[in-house]
Amino acid sequence: MSATQLSSPAPRPSLKTNNNIKQTHDRPFAESDEMSVGDGGSDDVLGLVRQLNLTMDSAIDEINEINSRTKLLALNARIEAARAGSYGAAFGVVAAEMQKLASNTTDAANQMASRTQRTIQLLLDLIGTSVRGNRLSDMALVNIDLIDRNLYERSCDVRWWATDSSVVDALSEKTAAATEHACGRLGTILNSYTVYWDLVLADTKGKVIANGRPDRYRSIDRDVSRAVWFDRAMTTRSGEDFAFETAHKSSLVNDEASLIYSAAVRQGGRVDGSILGVLGIIFNWDALAQSVIENTPLREGEKETTRVMIVDEAGRVLADSGGQAMNESVPSSWMELVKKHKRFSTISIDGIPFCLGFAHAPGYETYTTGWNSLIMQSIGKA
Repeated sequence: MSATQLSSPAPRPSLKTNNNIKQTHDRPFAESDEMSVGDGGSDDVLGLVRQLNLTMDSAIDEINEINSRTKLLALNARIEAARAGSYGAAFGVVAAEMQKLASNTTDAANQMASRTQRTIQLLLDLIGTSVRGNRLSDMALVNIDLIDRNLYERSCDVRWWATDSSVVDALSEKTAAATEHACGRLGTILNSYTVYWDLVLADTKGKVIANGRPDRYRSIDRDVSRAVWFDRAMTTRSGEDFAFETAHKSSLVNDEASLIYSAAVRQGGRVDGSILGVLGIIFNWDALAQSVIENTPLREGEKETTRVMIVDEAGRVLADSGGQAMNESVPSSWMELVKKHKRFSTISIDGIPFCLGFAHAPGYETYTTGWNSLIMQSIGKA
């Protein structure tokens, strides 16, 4: 995989290939593993450890300075003892031992410095990765939960509107007046529910007979019989069921990024009525996705080193702060990791370390997208 730049000097990887992606560490977190730090988050903890490192270095430097002076003093003492001849012999032995002790102390201080620096570096890596990974995972969970809660409402909308008398009449009466009334009714709904691009009504053969914004989207008479949302709705067992087509650029709304929820329109609006056709509601996916992505609570400077994504069960990128939504897929090895409820991992891409926090959709009420939220951040900055 080749790495591209988010903004200099922070690296952001491309996901088009995964030949050089390597997982280096991952860990699940239980509730008892949560770490509490100040408002500065991991920076507070890392700052304290770095300060400890500086304090240890300073103390060892002082020991070495004292030992250096002791060695010099012992050397001078031995010189003076030699000058004193037999009278200074005993003092010369003491001076020699002082010099030897100073050398041993210096060696011990240097060994302690080396071990301390290695231990502190390991501690820095552990705290930095754990605190960072846990925080990214928390944010990822919030993002996917917001999406599940919002899209749950869409599943309710389509089942409710599929029982509206105007759409039932348009499909059962099959008159121009009934169809025109359905268009007007769908348009009225759209005026109140601005999260939708359009609402379309198709008969059992897949021919669109009405839509809410005919002046903007010319979908009437279009054949949608092969569309995923139509086909799945036609196979639902009752009016309590709905169907769904994942994020895509829909030709029904001039290739805007969309999700389409659908439900069968049934005779008399009854849950057990025979199927008359299908109502499809075309949701503005970018409006929700980009709002969630852009409002991820990253601290100042983090956005330059962080990539926030929503991916489906297969790893296809559906929303992306890097602007590659519906153009890329994440590596399959990542999808093995995100099957867990809440985890993080340290990965290496082209030799560049990243912390990857992720969360699987927890679901809301009776609904879940089954999608995953990923937040990857360059390690070493932020």
